[in-house]
Amino acid sequence: MTKPKAIFSWSGGKDSAYCLHKVLTENYFEITYLLTTVNATFKRVSMHGVREELLEKQAESIGIPLLKVMVSEGTNEEYEQQMKTLLLKAKSEGIEHVIFGDIFLEDLRTYREANMAKVNMKAVFPLWKTDTTFLINDFINQKFKTLTCCVNDGYFNEEWVGKEIDSAFVKELPENVDPCGENGEYHTFCYEGPIFKKQIRFTVGEKVYKPLQIKTTDDSTCTSNTVTKGFWFVELIP
Repeated sequence: MTKPKAIFSWSGGKDSAYCLHKVLTENYFEITYLLTTVNATFKRVSMHGVREELLEKQAESIGIPLLKVMVSEGTNEEYEQQMKTLLLKAKSEGIEHVIFGDIFLEDLRTYREANMAKVNMKAVFPLWKTDTTFLINDFINQKFKTLTCCVNDGYFNEEWVGKEIDSAFVKELPENVDPCGENGEYHTFCYEGPIFKKQIRFTVGEKVYKPLQIKTTDDSTCTSNTVTKGFWFVELIP
């Protein structure tokens, strides 16, 4: 029986890596492409801040071609239009499924499903409603290696960015943080594990703080004074 073709939504982090490993192991889909949103101006993975070159090294090591949704303005409208154009091209190749590693955010799932419906494609969520404590521990047990590339300073100080994800990391997490960071508490870069043919090599550089910018009613920008004030990023150098 021919397996349905699918695109895998790849962020480069631990949930993507774990989910891809699950999908490849279960062998229900033929993964034709990895799909990642990249900031065209800064040449970095959106939200994670990881350099495009390291993203490409991940795809090369995994052995699956990479598709990039290039955005520069950072608006939902731009993202949706770029995504639609790319997905319509993929659909012309017989691809009808897009796989996501989301775990429990209902609004995000609804948003993704609505976007896929616009091009008559189906969103698939292999990790949906799986216990996140189980997921993070099984990720570690599967011998994946990853580190935090971005942390939300509403939950963490700068010491947490650039940290390896291991059993000690999980034990030290604040009580108000989801074990997998599913609420956006932290993002990761995965560089070794069962999906990779070879380790992604890099050095850890400086830490950079970026305040969260919000739009006010007069369209000027200011730093948010809510729980989330900004993010700590670590420079990962190929």
